[in-house]
Amino acid sequence: MRRSIATVCLSGTLEDKLTAAAAAGFDAVELFEPDLIAAPLAPAEVRRRCEALGLEIALYQPLRDFEAMPDELFAANLRRAEAKFAVMDELGANRMLVCSNVSPHAIDDDALAAAQLRGLAERAAAHDIRIAYEALAWGRHVRDYDHAWRIAAGGDHPHLGTCLDSFHILSRGADPAGIRDIPAEKIFFLQLADAPHLVMDVLQWSRHYRCFPGQGGFDLPAFLGHVLAAGYEGPLSLEVFNDVFRQADPGRMAVDAMRSLLLLEEAAQVAALPAASPLRGYSFVELGVAPAGASGVERLLIAMGFRHAGQHRTKAVQLWRHGQTRILVNHEQPTRAGPRVVAIAVESADPVASAQRAERLLAPVLPRDRGPDEADLSAIAAPDGTSVFFCRTDATDADSWVADFLTAGPPGPDAGSELTGIDHVAMSQPFDYFDEAALFYRSVLGLQLEDGAELAAPEGLVRSRAARSTDGRVRFALSVPLVGSGGSELQHVAFACNDVLAKASAMRDRGAPLLTIPDNYYEDLAARSGLEPAAIERLRELGVLYDADDGGEFLHFYTTMEGSSMFFEVVERGGDYGGYGAANSPVRMAAQRRELISRSEESARGGRPGSLDQAQGVTRWRSW
Repeated sequence: MRRSIATVCLSGTLEDKLTAAAAAGFDAVELFEPDLIAAPLAPAEVRRRCEALGLEIALYQPLRDFEAMPDELFAANLRRAEAKFAVMDELGANRMLVCSNVSPHAIDDDALAAAQLRGLAERAAAHDIRIAYEALAWGRHVRDYDHAWRIAAGGDHPHLGTCLDSFHILSRGADPAGIRDIPAEKIFFLQLADAPHLVMDVLQWSRHYRCFPGQGGFDLPAFLGHVLAAGYEGPLSLEVFNDVFRQADPGRMAVDAMRSLLLLEEAAQVAALPAASPLRGYSFVELGVAPAGASGVERLLIAMGFRHAGQHRTKAVQLWRHGQTRILVNHEQPTRAGPRVVAIAVESADPVASAQRAERLLAPVLPRDRGPDEADLSAIAAPDGTSVFFCRTDATDADSWVADFLTAGPPGPDAGSELTGIDHVAMSQPFDYFDEAALFYRSVLGLQLEDGAELAAPEGLVRSRAARSTDGRVRFALSVPLVGSGGSELQHVAFACNDVLAKASAMRDRGAPLLTIPDNYYEDLAARSGLEPAAIERLRELGVLYDADDGGEFLHFYTTMEGSSMFFEVVERGGDYGGYGAANSPVRMAAQRRELISRSEESARGGRPGSLDQAQGVTRWRSW
């Protein structure tokens, strides 16, 4: 099916929007009238620009406050419509969207509305233009799609039909199954948008919080299934009003939009993609370090039980192992904010199939310098620039990446109280990347998105959302500040453990710097948890935090930060606990803020190295 996007979805000038839509592979656009009004191009020039880019103008929108009006206002509306028809003739557009009236002058009279829409359709027919009538969720008298369809049917004109908009239908909780009863030839256009479930005025919800399919909470595959079952064969078109999207780079957002449509088509069984290959865990996480910060990272890894296990044949990259848990330390990728996660590798049952799916979903393929006989790994870029690799680490596999490292010694211990793997990776996102990142991990890696949360950080609310594989072997925790656009840069790796108390004690004995948790936290924990006093005291002594849900319990602790943007976490999941200790995040973030300020003050006194920038960089460390 043809794929379309409304120009209102994207930032920039009309020229920017058209270029971005074409580059992302869209076949058509909905031309939002304010974009044309603000453009220096005449309508005929816009038409030629679209033709050169291979874009159809599938819809001109919107004509507002038209139907069910007093006679004098209706006459003025017809004059206004005729002027728009002349513009559409120059544009080469043959569909106009008319949304249900919100004017206080509108009359609650379906017969009048149908008659006036018929009059409009008669005039449109002279231009070979079709009128698609849509119910706005906040319309004055017409708010539901079935009501709008009854009025359009009452108009009884071949150039009058309806437009179905997923947001206006699903935001009102309407049953979309009735769409199947609308004749296919009368469904003139389809607009798609997702949205998070919010309790607020529907107009504000619509204007500010719509998102692309797969980023919100609507069941769009089922909705699309009803529309297709009715026989609709027109474009699948995205119409998304979103404050963040309209600040972001239009090229990036257009790619994200196309990715969302491809994922929706797959879910609705409209089109096939290469299947998401099962993921079996993490192969490694790679840290980029500057030479000055390498020793601190290495000391921390040693205190956690890791051992230097290999040196890459041709690159300044070290392999550190703790049993089957692997961390790479890359001295070739120093970062401004100190040590950072620069790459993540997941264990794929079929790396080639995983890479093929990623490419079909428009994930940027990263070029790699590869020496003779080195493993040929597929790498793609996540929205924030982090490299994502698909691997098979099986030592009997000739293509295993492990063979690229010259062995330096045995791996670290793998005892019952030691680390058993990587539990999750927490990735703070730039302000306008959050929804894009969630869709990327869901679509490209085939992960499931979990419900989001808002957390109280020292500098304001942080929005968080996790993505995980069905079996929980691969988990990502994504976060972003709700206000402001300063780059939130903190990332951390959480390691799994069978006995977190023993691990915390062992790491403390090895001199690992663990984050200090205030006594007030444990006083509150004693009051709300019902844990035994001795257990509370043991948690307090080791700086371990506690959480529980209906499935089980969660124990976890943190190291202090290396630089201003990187730390580690050790976690123990009891039973079927499915969360990430999000309730404890405000305590952790406040403790980290105190740590940065203290470090800066010590630096000012000539003590431990630090900087005022680190203390003021708290807007960057947002994470689970």
